[in-house]
Amino acid sequence: MVIRQIEIFDNPKVAKLIRTVMPEFGAIGSGFAIMDKEVDEMYETYQLPRSRNWVIENPQTELILGGGGIAPLQGAAETICELKKMYFYREIRGKGFGSLLIRRALDEARSFGFKGCYLETLTQMEQAQKLYQKFGFKKLDRPMGNTGHFGCNQYFYIDL
Repeated sequence: MVIRQIEIFDNPKVAKLIRTVMPEFGAIGSGFAIMDKEVDEMYETYQLPRSRNWVIENPQTELILGGGGIAPLQGAAETICELKKMYFYREIRGKGFGSLLIRRALDEARSFGFKGCYLETLTQMEQAQKLYQKFGFKKLDRPMGNTGHFGCNQYFYIDL
């Protein structure tokens, strides 16, 4: 597996990943990231300043098996970023790719000058929450910023 920055030709594969994984956790419909316009335009979205997105690709098959990124948190201080759109197909979950991607994202966030990183998720994404906490993310009582993801019910933050 290779972790690399997203390319424009990855857009359909990443959109399929997001639209496949999110329903597994009941994250469908209004209030969830699956409805975001950027799902179909991930490459373009992460070309904005202080934004970065990576994919996990099987180089032999060219299949995208996971991915995620960081970007400034909308509606928050410019020093806060968001860990966004981090999803993995079942076959690579629990194999260390989440750790690799989070480490890369947090390092990049620091290099961009962010002082904190926020993320939101769902109660049923228990494995992901354990991973976030392993990295030092602390649970929040309420959401930050203005993501539009009112369907999410778990919020985390880490000082960088």
